[in-house]
Order: sequence, then C-alpha cells, then structure tokens
Amino acid sequence: MLAVHAAPCVAIDFETSGYAAHSACAVGLARIEDGSVVDRLYSLIRPPSSRVMFTEIHGLTWPMLKDAPTFAEVWPQMKAFMDGADALLAHNASFDRRVLQACCREAGAETPRYHFLCTLKGARRSLPLPSKKLNHVCEHFGIALDHHNAESDAAACAEVYLRLRAMGVTDGQMRL
Repeated sequence: MLAVHAAPCVAIDFETSGYAAHSACAVGLARIEDGSVVDRLYSLIRPPSSRVMFTEIHGLTWPMLKDAPTFAEVWPQMKAFMDGADALLAHNASFDRRVLQACCREAGAETPRYHFLCTLKGARRSLPLPSKKLNHVCEHFGIALDHHNAESDAAACAEVYLRLRAMGVTDGQMRL
C-alpha cells in the first residue's frame, strides 16, 4: 500500500441551509492517521436564519436545528479535531473551503491555514465514471454512504481519498 500522509489529514463536509456560504447547518469531520480513518466528529449547526432550504437534499429542518449550537460554539471542537492535520480533504473542496472560510469570518474566528485536497478532482483525473459525484464514486469503490449526512459524507470522502492514493493519485494532483 502507498504511504499516505506522514501527518494526519481530516476530511470535512458541510451541509448548508441556504445559498449563503456562512449558512452551515451540519458539519462532519473524519480524521485519517496512518492510512485509515481513526475518528469522526459530527454536529448540527444552528444556521443564521430560520429559513432552511435544501431540506429535500439533507433532510434537516428548522425544528431540528433551532436548538443546535452556532458555528462559533462548534468551532473550538472542530479546531481541536483538526489539530496537527497536514491538510483538509473534501469532495468538491472549493465548496467546503468557501463554507469554512465564511463561517469563520462570520464567527470572528481566525480561518485555519490548511491546504485543501479535492477528491472530486482526483476522481475526475483517474476514474472512468460518467459521474464523479460522491455517491457514484462511493458506489464504484463499494464504500457505504448515507449521502448528504455530513458525517457519512466526510467519512466516505476520507475512504475515497485512501482509495485514490492507493491507485497512485498524488496529493499534488488533488490540491486546490
């Protein structure tokens, strides 16, 4: 098996309640160390507005989110989970990077300086699939997925990353 990161890396996935980048309503994180997923973190997030769009995609509603912690309240736990990581991973990483940056900005938190690796970019480069969406890539690799559940999406992204690396796709080929 190919060596992956010497340092840990963390897959991240956000679900949002609206089009605004700072409208995170759920976050999932999956930590990779020594070539396997060793820990997960999941939290609902109280979005900045009670108007929740995309319920048909992620299943989250205002009654489910109204008593959830805000991003500012969840951030210290997320930051501790990411501590020591060399990179953050996401499937369509430009989306999750944008959400993370916007949520940090809105919360008055310093934006973390991790570089992002994109498993969508890696899948486009190396997999002969008509669609490179996370659910199709997971089906190709036989990875369990509860699509649009942030914890499941993050864990699946971590597994996709490990499979792509085993195929010879480098971090440089996935870097944003």
